[in-house]
Amino acid sequence: MKKLVETISNIWKIEELRNRIMITLGLLLVYRFGTRVALPGVDSSLLGSAFSDNFDGGIGGLLNAFTGGALSNVSVFALGIMPYISASIVVQLMGIAIPYLQKLQKEGESGRKKINQITRWLTIGICLVQAPSYLLSLGTLGVDESAFIMGRGLDWLIPSVLILVTGCVFAMWLGEKITDKGIGNGISILIMVGIIATLPQFFVQEVVARLGAGNGGWMLVLIEVVVWLIIILLSVLLVMAVRQIPVQYARRTASGGYERNVMGSRQYIPLKLNASGVMPIIFAQAIMFVPGLIGSASFLKDSNVGQWLQTNFGNNMFGFWYNLVFALLIIVFTYFYTAITVPTNKMADDLKRSGGFIPGIRPGTETSEYLDKIMSQITLPGSIFLAAIAIFPAFAVNLMGVQPNWGLFYGGTSLLIMVGVAIDTMQQVNAYLLNRHYDGLMKTGKNRKVVA
Repeated sequence: MKKLVETISNIWKIEELRNRIMITLGLLLVYRFGTRVALPGVDSSLLGSAFSDNFDGGIGGLLNAFTGGALSNVSVFALGIMPYISASIVVQLMGIAIPYLQKLQKEGESGRKKINQITRWLTIGICLVQAPSYLLSLGTLGVDESAFIMGRGLDWLIPSVLILVTGCVFAMWLGEKITDKGIGNGISILIMVGIIATLPQFFVQEVVARLGAGNGGWMLVLIEVVVWLIIILLSVLLVMAVRQIPVQYARRTASGGYERNVMGSRQYIPLKLNASGVMPIIFAQAIMFVPGLIGSASFLKDSNVGQWLQTNFGNNMFGFWYNLVFALLIIVFTYFYTAITVPTNKMADDLKRSGGFIPGIRPGTETSEYLDKIMSQITLPGSIFLAAIAIFPAFAVNLMGVQPNWGLFYGGTSLLIMVGVAIDTMQQVNAYLLNRHYDGLMKTGKNRKVVA
């Protein structure tokens, strides 16, 4: 505890870091305020219990958690930041096949700005599809008609669509400002804060349920918390785990008028066990919507196949078949995303140009093949581990009897996002502390003497 207090004190002493943290907190406060502001013409107090039930557990609960409850509040930020995430993924995947985007990726900072601009415009396009779909589905989700003060005609629909699109763009701007002026990755922090915002409420619901007659009481609550902490620890290990590939660098020195090669220091190439992050889960989650939509189609919904698809994939994300297919898709997408995001050919070329080589491996093509082989070997256990964490909420709900809303925090996208963003933010704070000759957040020991 003393070490923690000292670290917080050191953070506060660094003016630039202190200002960045205050800016981050201020912008997050604006975002959280926006999630509670209902759309004009909607009385949030009359939304109805049926509407709220659609966002309790399951896929609806997961989507609502990503927006920090804004989706169930019919807020101006109801779309959250997810359209921007979808646009970023689409642009990233298009960069594999479209030469123009590949060219922009190689142009450095100017190319990155153009790609960001394309992503922003695509975000608006996605919002223009998602916003009316969301508004038109409010009635089928259980919103009481009395909640629409102005009715649901075009005079309400069109302004509401514009407000939702503006809200998403404003949230995107907040995220970019946090990245530029604050601390951490702004977009990721907005998602994490939205997820964390619902955590206390769902935990209290779980405690209340457990304290009921014959539900286990405080002992089971304690066991659930311990299991949850273990899952968090395993998620941290997954995010941090790397395979170190030794690299030797040759350096040239002059001696007696002649140059000769001598061996330089040995370094390492860190290959992450989970190089794809949470992207495979996001891809797989998007695909898992498809079977339920097919099963509910008019030409199939009354058949045995349609009923089976609706029962097992419609909104039953804790069922056996859903999680089996979900896990297999995560493993497949982990290999796919790792293959397109870890450029082993470029790594081998950069290593060769810098005069480095892997001991026992020839520079160039052989090095590239070796790195690709290592990535394939470590991706298999990494993908299985990722899939296991992703489907663990189903075990928590079905075997431990955890409430569905609280079960979502036992793994999956929610937990991995929280862990990944927390680690990334801590590393940035750690860098500030080390640059000012303080001990970092991830290191123990006494403070170093500040050099004037």
